[in-house]
Amino acid sequence: MNLHTYSLAAILMASASPALADTGSATVAEATSDSANLSDSQEPIVVDGDRPEYGAKATSTATKTHTDIKNVPQSMSVISEKQIEDQQLRSIADLLYFVPGATPGTGEANRDQFTLRGNNTTADFFVDGIRDDVQYFRDLYNVERVEVLRGPNAMIFGRGGGGGIINRVIKRSSLSQFREVAISADSYGGYRMTADLDQPLASAAGIRVNGLYEKGESFRRHVGLERYGINPTIGFLVGGGTRVDLGVEHFQDRRTTDRGIPSLDGEPLEGFDRTFFGDPELSFAKANVNVANVAVQHELGEGLTLRNRTLLGDYDKFYQNVYPNSAVLPPDGSNPEAGVRLGAYNSLNDRTNIFNQTDLIWNTQLGGVDQTIVFGFEVGRQKSRNERISGTIVGGNRVPLSDPTVDVDVIFSPVASDANNRTRATVAAFYVQDQIRFSPVFELLAGIRFDSFKLNVDDFRGAGAEFNRTDELISPRLGLLFKPQTNLAFYASYARSYLPQSGDQFSGLDLNSEALKPEQFDNYEIGAKWEPVEGLLATAAIYQLDRSNTRAADPLDPTLVVLTGAQRSRGLELGLERSISHRWQIAAGYALQKAQITETTAAAPEGREVPLVPRHSFSLWNRYDVNDRLGLGLGVIARSKSYASISNQVRLPAFARIDAAAFYELTRGVELQLNVENLFGAEHYPTAHNDNNIGPGGPRTAKATLRFGF
Repeated sequence: MNLHTYSLAAILMASASPALADTGSATVAEATSDSANLSDSQEPIVVDGDRPEYGAKATSTATKTHTDIKNVPQSMSVISEKQIEDQQLRSIADLLYFVPGATPGTGEANRDQFTLRGNNTTADFFVDGIRDDVQYFRDLYNVERVEVLRGPNAMIFGRGGGGGIINRVIKRSSLSQFREVAISADSYGGYRMTADLDQPLASAAGIRVNGLYEKGESFRRHVGLERYGINPTIGFLVGGGTRVDLGVEHFQDRRTTDRGIPSLDGEPLEGFDRTFFGDPELSFAKANVNVANVAVQHELGEGLTLRNRTLLGDYDKFYQNVYPNSAVLPPDGSNPEAGVRLGAYNSLNDRTNIFNQTDLIWNTQLGGVDQTIVFGFEVGRQKSRNERISGTIVGGNRVPLSDPTVDVDVIFSPVASDANNRTRATVAAFYVQDQIRFSPVFELLAGIRFDSFKLNVDDFRGAGAEFNRTDELISPRLGLLFKPQTNLAFYASYARSYLPQSGDQFSGLDLNSEALKPEQFDNYEIGAKWEPVEGLLATAAIYQLDRSNTRAADPLDPTLVVLTGAQRSRGLELGLERSISHRWQIAAGYALQKAQITETTAAAPEGREVPLVPRHSFSLWNRYDVNDRLGLGLGVIARSKSYASISNQVRLPAFARIDAAAFYELTRGVELQLNVENLFGAEHYPTAHNDNNIGPGGPRTAKATLRFGF
């Protein structure tokens, strides 16, 4: 299992291509696995490789050029496939607990959602650098790594991304042979099977197929999921300087929509961690995802590389829920027991995305100074159909606390405020960026992007109406690097992003939001990146992130909306990732942060703290291989208290959770793995959607995995 197949051509390119010259001691695996470095191989050779490692040495996501992470003037974390396997991470939410300053949301139990640097989003997701802003739960079965970039960076990613973005790097053919199958089961009766099959078709072509099937159970009663996915990709070389990659993915997810538990006296309701509030038979979410992508990279010579990537995605999404809609209610004359009110609705969110990105990368010398210049443009179109229908519970919506899991009849009928529309969003963007290396000590990164973003909404409510807005956005980026030693870099950076006034999903417009200027995010950051030993990266960042142009009621006329609201986030982020030694790998992070409303908004007055932003958060995971057959893992997640919503009325208590794992190679190519999450069974409430949709953390949970490599 420690033998890896690499291509001779890829090794030669890693030493000769200017685009890869800054990877330093990056391994061949790092050079060939990067999604943007499409120049691989013909004749495979086999080399004795190291064990797969945590993190990554270099990436193209942050700058659109293959750049050592140490030389990126921005805070970021990389969670590799190896770390995902070792920790048995199965969702974006699982992964975010190990990212400094990040908090996963419950997403109303139907989608990925997160808060980063005090900014909450359902949309700032990307796949291989292309927008993936659809509301569903992503799986990690086909990822090479997941990159979390903190702070706005619209110069690279376009609109949104106020607190940062999450990018999944998808596996592609290595043009060499690799096969792995894994079977897992957990202590609640769930099981999961994955396969990763990479097969050369010829000396210059290969196919890779990743597959998944999972039927999951939960410590929460009546809660489960079933999902499957298949993602074949084909890669081939054309001539000596062109690589083409084609891929398709079909993914389905079915699950119970579990909105969690309510609150009591400003705290999560205790003693009901396993109890479902509402009707589980009427609470479900369905997502069907079909994605096709094409990537082409061509070496033009003279330091020029042309890269093009196209993604076409079709997403069908529907969810329905009967859920807790109040805090615990005391007994009264007509209700002799304490109880909870329930709410109900369903929602359709179907979307079709098509995006195309083209980049021309030029490695050159101008005026005797080494530079890497990117000229690029992006065009895209999104069509969405949104419909929400409210539900009325027959016989009343209050249920007793003694029996909150119910079987009820619900009449679904739209009310005036329910969304019912069709939206069309188009974008055309042009950007230019220059990485200027004045000397081995000083580097400057500067870029600017222009976006023309148009949104059209056909509102089908009532008599119907059509709303339109056009935003022309200019997003700058500037970073300065000072490298007094080859293993140490200090940086200072500034970046700006915008979000047009229609929510992060652009799911509707009205007379107010049609005319308002977009929200603005400005991030100021200083930091350092240090490699104290080869293979280990330590990072530190101090930032201030200002969010302005936030909506507020006009104090002179409350019926009008003005853009006087503002929010400020400040913090310190520390990170440690990769390898302390050949046998010891680590991923650790700490964040000290404060995010609050600085000028009154429509949602909250000045002084309120932003929800899901604990003042202190710490995470640690490390694996130590005792010998060539036995490995041990240990992890900690610890967070101070935070608020469940912007009301600041309900607190999520501080908690600490300890995880452990053991790995044993039974025979060559066969490994047994055991993970235990929350080893000591700590009661905790790590996240919420609002004051009465609080997600309990799981008790002690065991996961056993048998992995076959052949």
